[in-house]
Amino acid sequence: MPPSAITGTLCGAAARAQSDKLAASIGDLKSAPGATPSSPDLSAINERLSQIERASMAQSAAIAQEGNKLVDDAPLRRVVVASLLNISVRQGEPFAAALAAAKSLADNADALKPLEGFAASGVPSAATLSRELLTLVPKLSPPSPDNATTGSGLIDRLQAGASKLVRIERTDAVGNDRGAIVARVTAAALRNDSAEARRELNTLAPGDRSAAQGWLDKADARDAALAASRQFADDAMAALAKPRQ
Repeated sequence: MPPSAITGTLCGAAARAQSDKLAASIGDLKSAPGATPSSPDLSAINERLSQIERASMAQSAAIAQEGNKLVDDAPLRRVVVASLLNISVRQGEPFAAALAAAKSLADNADALKPLEGFAASGVPSAATLSRELLTLVPKLSPPSPDNATTGSGLIDRLQAGASKLVRIERTDAVGNDRGAIVARVTAAALRNDSAEARRELNTLAPGDRSAAQGWLDKADARDAALAASRQFADDAMAALAKPRQ
């Protein structure tokens, strides 16, 4: 039973107890020696009982209203919704319903816009982004010099084919040429370090990284979504901690 209902019951019981006490007193007066057989004037007593009943009902209503305020506490609800949203975002789960609830409670719903693009599918993890990037690496690599042997003699073509079989790509390449950068991008993607891969990609000339531009935009959007979710959760907790007016 809610506290408001319990309190209301106690108030009603107190009113009934006082009423019973008054009735008992009236009975004692009637049975007392020398009491007159005429009916006593109970108007004052009835009025007092009515006052007690009205006060009890008013107190119960006030307690119930206060209880509703505690249940319908916007800062607390905002913290709960923000926590659920942040968990879904971090785990890569779809969060359309949680985002809608967060917007309804947010002081600034526009701050949650970076999350909209991932609401239906979920925010991709670093490992997912890395796998996607690995499929783009062949498009980023500089043209192979072996292509120059096309149309050469049989021996040249056989040598070119043999070199492809034994060639080993270094993943610890140094330097700022396109091949070295792509090698470091590949190494970072293999480690699921999408942040490092993005930093390396951005050192390429715009034309050389054009094949991965969509991936870069997606990585940036992911960072913005994670930041928006975290900020909303932090703001909700800070608002809850503020003293109430």
